[in-house]
Amino acid sequence: MRWLMGALALLIAGIVLQLGLLVYAMYVLLGVLLLSRYLSRQWVEKLSATRHCSADSAQIGESIEVSVTVRNDGKLPVPWLLLEDSLPLAALTQNPPRIRAKGPRLSITRLSPGGEKRLRYEISFLMRGYYQIGPLLLESGDLFGLHRRYRVVTEPHFVLVYPKVVPLEGYDLTSRRPIGDVRLTHRLFEDPTRINGVRPYQDGDPLNRIHWRATARIGQLQSKSYEPSCVAGITILLDFHRGSFHAPGEHYRAELAITTVASLANTVHQLSQPVGFVTNGRDAADRIREEGWGQEFLTRYAARTNVGMGERSDRLQPLMIETRRRPDQLIRILETLARVELTDGLTFSQLVVEIDGRLPRNTTAVAVLTEVSEETAVALGNLHRRGYAVTALLVVFDEAETPDWAQRPDWASWLLAAGVDVRRVDNETTLARLCAEHLMR
Repeated sequence: MRWLMGALALLIAGIVLQLGLLVYAMYVLLGVLLLSRYLSRQWVEKLSATRHCSADSAQIGESIEVSVTVRNDGKLPVPWLLLEDSLPLAALTQNPPRIRAKGPRLSITRLSPGGEKRLRYEISFLMRGYYQIGPLLLESGDLFGLHRRYRVVTEPHFVLVYPKVVPLEGYDLTSRRPIGDVRLTHRLFEDPTRINGVRPYQDGDPLNRIHWRATARIGQLQSKSYEPSCVAGITILLDFHRGSFHAPGEHYRAELAITTVASLANTVHQLSQPVGFVTNGRDAADRIREEGWGQEFLTRYAARTNVGMGERSDRLQPLMIETRRRPDQLIRILETLARVELTDGLTFSQLVVEIDGRLPRNTTAVAVLTEVSEETAVALGNLHRRGYAVTALLVVFDEAETPDWAQRPDWASWLLAAGVDVRRVDNETTLARLCAEHLMR
């Protein structure tokens, strides 16, 4: 536009001053500018593209092949064309990266009338997630570099990468699939209505667990021990608020928390018991753009900012899969876990208040946390006082183990004082042993 305005100004000056040579030169320049603008627009508008991906879903470590074909449907040749297939920049540049591309997804070529150009590359998925592949960004222009046009073509393709599932040790699902009740010695599934004995008082036991008659008879505090009951299922509560992941290594911590949830859900589902899932994280599918493909842009920056998924989501409602015993329950939970992202919305204590009354009382509420505040401990304690069986799994792999004789960390004291059983997950090895020697026929 600046070239055009400058040429018009010189043309007017040449006419006023009666400078014939300048007027002739400006006529030629204006003709070149208009012709270049027309040709660059025609070249870009007559291009079409198709995309093929070898899969819509994948597991961590798997790869898919992507093929994009661009065709010139016009009658004029395109002297130069820059092709770039879009991938999520954050997933490529994160340390460590979530995906890795192998092969050319950017190319410069020329197309004759009816000609085609194909891009083929491979994407390896290193972490779970919901990834947008495409759309294709086209750039072309005139031979003088005066006008450039950018166009976005082909709707994007979305690939769902399932989270990792760690088999929990202590039983064999293939040979010991339960037909009737499954007996448990894990305190996670104790039945407070069935007392089977008395044991010495342990620091953190709630008052309603103390056996007062035995205490008076022996002279020392005694607590009730309960019989393990049949598996009644679990409802998993995942804290995915960004404020709980401010420490270094938040990506590792977040992925370990997701793996913990997926492994627990898989275990309970394989035992044919109800399982549910609730989180305050956001769903990546809420950020999908549903329109805007096939548009033209004047700058590369404008084209790039309009091809990706939205940066923010206004969703404040928790993601919830109700506790059910359904054949597809595990798949629903894994798909949600694949898409869940950190959010600045509800905190964990607000999440507990939000879902109050919607948690089934015959299942255990298992809270998967990476950080425990006093508000979180109070929220879980309130659940426990209302009759829910509550257990907290802490993903705290960057903290040293605390010996039994040493002072407990604050978060452990808060949870135990609230009557919440606490278990720790440091890595996938400790996760695999989470139920070892606690689950039996």
